[in-house]
Amino acid sequence: MELLDHQEFRRQGHMVIDMMADYYRDVEKYPVRSQVEPGYLRRRLPEDAPDQPEAIETILQDVQKHIVPGLTHWQSPNYFAYFPSSGSIAGFLGEILSTGFNVVGFNWMSSPAATELESIVMDWLGKMLNLPESFLFSGNGGGVLHGTTCEAILCTIVAARDKALSRVGVGRDSISKLVVYSSDQTHCALQKAAQIAGIHPNNVRVIPTTKSTDFALSPLSLRSAIVSDVEAGMIPIYLCATVGTTSSTAVDPVAALCDVTKDYEIWVHVDAAYAGSACICPEFRHFINGVEGANSFSLNAHKWFFTNLDCCCLWTKDPTALIKALSTNPEYLKNAATNSKRVVDYKDWQIALSRRFRAMKLWLVLRSYGISKLRSFLRSHVEMAKHFEKLVTMDKRFEVVVPRNFATVCFRVSPSAIKPKVYNNGNGYQYRNGYQNGNGYQNGNGYQNGHGNGNSNGNGYQNGSHEKQLLLTNDNETVNDLNSKLLESINASGRIFMTHAVVGGTYAIRFAVGASLTEERHVDTAWKVIQQYADAVLSTS
Repeated sequence: MELLDHQEFRRQGHMVIDMMADYYRDVEKYPVRSQVEPGYLRRRLPEDAPDQPEAIETILQDVQKHIVPGLTHWQSPNYFAYFPSSGSIAGFLGEILSTGFNVVGFNWMSSPAATELESIVMDWLGKMLNLPESFLFSGNGGGVLHGTTCEAILCTIVAARDKALSRVGVGRDSISKLVVYSSDQTHCALQKAAQIAGIHPNNVRVIPTTKSTDFALSPLSLRSAIVSDVEAGMIPIYLCATVGTTSSTAVDPVAALCDVTKDYEIWVHVDAAYAGSACICPEFRHFINGVEGANSFSLNAHKWFFTNLDCCCLWTKDPTALIKALSTNPEYLKNAATNSKRVVDYKDWQIALSRRFRAMKLWLVLRSYGISKLRSFLRSHVEMAKHFEKLVTMDKRFEVVVPRNFATVCFRVSPSAIKPKVYNNGNGYQYRNGYQNGNGYQNGNGYQNGHGNGNSNGNGYQNGSHEKQLLLTNDNETVNDLNSKLLESINASGRIFMTHAVVGGTYAIRFAVGASLTEERHVDTAWKVIQQYADAVLSTS
């Protein structure tokens, strides 16, 4: 058997394409969340690799028999979990081309087309987002394709770190004083990146958010944290603002936050991993207003831009800061093109040396669908999310937990839908989502005292006793627990798949529309499934 015989490649390649075409045709029929138990695959496969070649037919049969059952089907139209990993024909075929060419484009000379296409598509997409020219190559900025946002955040923290240390001087004392900032809604990637970059965990300021700001980071809270650190002799270096948080798609006020940071030479990175794609639509562009005050901006094209994993787009105003922090120049990589200073060597814009030809699939997506069609796809997902949100609000047993900004709806079974629970505490008190006793105490989502002492609290409850406060805590736990049980029962069925978040102490079920095959009928079916399982859970609560 030849490793790269073109005729055999054609034969086997057709078989794989046929298999994947059938998979997309039938994916709706599979349980969305895998139904297997941990360790299932080791029990099915041999202990050792085969000594002799096996036929592709046999291998593909085993893929269908053993691998597919262990997949959670992210491309299913009934997938509404996490954020989407939206694929497309163009993204898939672009991945085939990239993998087929199998170039390792660490610098311009190693594959000029890979480098130059990446620079071009990043400028294309930057213009589609109406990013300031300072983020484009034409404005002395530029874009690079990373694997994930985790890499983008790490690279920009390292650049910010080195930029700060060049001002204050490198030393153990200086490094120990560096501080980065985020909200309690920022992705956990920031914590990991800071740790890798040598920022002490105690110097990662996680600023609380509240429901009053829809869980967006408050500029006043940020300034307060920065001022406290400066007064304590610390060195603020980095803020990660988020447009479309993982928990609830909250949007940090980028412009106002940049107004705070500019007084302290803080690097601002805007993480728009999920929601950034939507900002190619004019009606969503305002969510990134103020980005001109930031130092870097990123989105994941593999989330909601129909470009198969992995493809994180990072733009920066200051490529020199990245290059100074990340470049290497060993003798074996020296060449005339690099020495000419006329080319981009992307190895110096990332952590690793080797890199994939990711620009190929993004180029195919942009060309195959065009700006108008891409906007249409995104808008259709938002409309389906609006439709689902309306279904939720029409059923009085449910409520929307936070405002919907994009195509993700956070909802739950409302406390008012849960049957009153009656407990006798042995002293004549009975609790019904509150309590009543023979002396006239009574509660139904609050209580009043038959003796009429008139005491009340900010929630409209009269006679706000210690017993009542304890009961409210228990009630919140009860509501959260019921919603958790509802979600697990739905997911275990395999009919649809959703995930959860806890925001402000409230357990919310997240319904994220964005799978490429999802249509409105799937949203309607999903809602019927939710109602069906809610009936069962509420009847036994």
